[in-house]
Amino acid sequence: MHSTDQPSKRNKGRFKNTVKEIFSWFEAADENHLDSHPYIKESKGILALHLDKMSVQSEMKLDAPDELVLGYTRAMMCALLLLNEPKSIAMIGLGGGSLAKYCYRYLPLSKILALEINAGVIALRNEFAIPPDDARFQVRLADGADYVRDNSETVDVLFVDGFDASGQVPQLGTPEFYDDCFAKLNNNGVLAVNLWFGYPNYDKYVARISRSFAGQIAIVDADGDKANKIILAVKQGTFPPSHATLRQRAESLCKNHPMNYQAKADKIIKHLSKN
Repeated sequence: MHSTDQPSKRNKGRFKNTVKEIFSWFEAADENHLDSHPYIKESKGILALHLDKMSVQSEMKLDAPDELVLGYTRAMMCALLLLNEPKSIAMIGLGGGSLAKYCYRYLPLSKILALEINAGVIALRNEFAIPPDDARFQVRLADGADYVRDNSETVDVLFVDGFDASGQVPQLGTPEFYDDCFAKLNNNGVLAVNLWFGYPNYDKYVARISRSFAGQIAIVDADGDKANKIILAVKQGTFPPSHATLRQRAESLCKNHPMNYQAKADKIIKHLSKN
């Protein structure tokens, strides 16, 4: 049945407001937000880091600054299930410092280096309660691709979370980059890469990581987030680890960490069982 009734004035008003809201996302940002200049927004006790209006780079609870708010950050910590006592950690992409703060607090024996190419992001470190540099923690203004190209000093765990206002940074997805990541890791090292599942080059990037790491990879979904996939890659050693080993490591981690690593272990087991 086709109705000839005209939309009510209230519905027309709602439609106009909806259209106005949608188009407001595409209006030119003010001068402080141009050229990938980072800025912050606060809402309901959450501080968010933005490079543009369309995406959130990082979030922090004001009353729990060390908590991993976004699901993909929690998924990246699955790297500890493959190497639960890293002595050295490097992370490409500081953002709001979620991973850096978590590792600094809950891995007190680990030396941590965070690399960030955007000086404006580093300038906001105090806003996000990122600890000052000390003997075991350092933030460095640098290109992550340049960092891994130099393998004179290797690390145990390497986190790659490199995004700008345009999306995933191309130089952090080349075959050479992933080869350099492999060389940058110690023999028992683990790589954790955050990728956008809907990104056109997603399958290509996963294939490149798999090639560089001889197929020793596992893919973990982010909690409640279908857009992000975390690719875990192991340099050497027994792979895949047994289900019992993963669950034992998860049990050990749960004693000193606030996350449910048993659930994370189940995600890795589910992926490995399919492959």
